[in-house]
This record gives sequence, structure tokens and C-alpha cells, in this order.
Amino acid sequence: MDIKNYVTLEFPAVPENVEFARVTIACFASQIHSFTLEEIDDIKLVVSEAISNTVLHSYDDDKGIIRLSATRNDNILTVTVQDFGKGIADINQAKTPAFTTDPQRMGMGFTIMEALADELHIFSAPGEGVKVTMKKLAHGAGKDSDGREV
Repeated sequence: MDIKNYVTLEFPAVPENVEFARVTIACFASQIHSFTLEEIDDIKLVVSEAISNTVLHSYDDDKGIIRLSATRNDNILTVTVQDFGKGIADINQAKTPAFTTDPQRMGMGFTIMEALADELHIFSAPGEGVKVTMKKLAHGAGKDSDGREV
């Protein structure tokens, strides 16, 4: 499967860039015409969760960066959110529903990402940052706006 298009952006890990990332990836994903509105909403939520995790947990100050990249193949969108901050010592623990290192948070970010992505891969090591890659297949492929096969 050949890559049809791609984008890579870097920006500061600050709260105002969460919405920027959501909208940017939604616009990019809309190039895959068979994505439904619900699938685009799922993509936006997964990106929001990944970017928010970086903003909240990866850096001790606002000097960190986020690298956001996306590729599209025929009906598959791949999005990667990468930081170069603290990293995660125990990914399995971090993926546990309701686990949080911040008692003011719900600890559902990875749970939401796993539920909405068709594939989710998390790579991390302490001091080396976190790289989250998700794939989303356009399940609306081959269907009209009413969900009927075309």
C-alpha cells in the first residue's frame, strides 16, 4: 500500500495546541472521503487525548515540543504523536483504566484511544519520551451516506 499523502508538524507542548492538532488532523483525514463524520470525531478525540497527555505529563515546563505526523493510504489514516520528554516507566500500568499520576485527572486517555483506534501502539522509555501511533480504517468505505453498500 503506497502513501498517498503525509504531513508532519512540530509545535510547543502547550494547552492551546490541543485544539490546533485536533482540527489539523481532522482536515487531513477528510481527504479520505469514505470516513464518516463519526470516524472523524473518533480521530479528533484520539489526537486530543494523545496531545493532552503530552501537554500534561511529558515536560516539567513549556519548553517541550510535540511532533505530530499523519499519513494516508487508500482508506487508512495513520497518526503519530511523539514527544521527547520524561517517558513512561510502565506502559501497561499507564494503559490501565483509571490509572493516573495526577489525582485531578481521570486516567482514561489510553483507554479512550484504544477503544476508538483500529490499532494503537505506544512506545516509551524513561527519559526518552513517548511515541503513540494509531491507525484508523475508513469503515464507511464502499458505503453511501445512509450506510448502504455501493
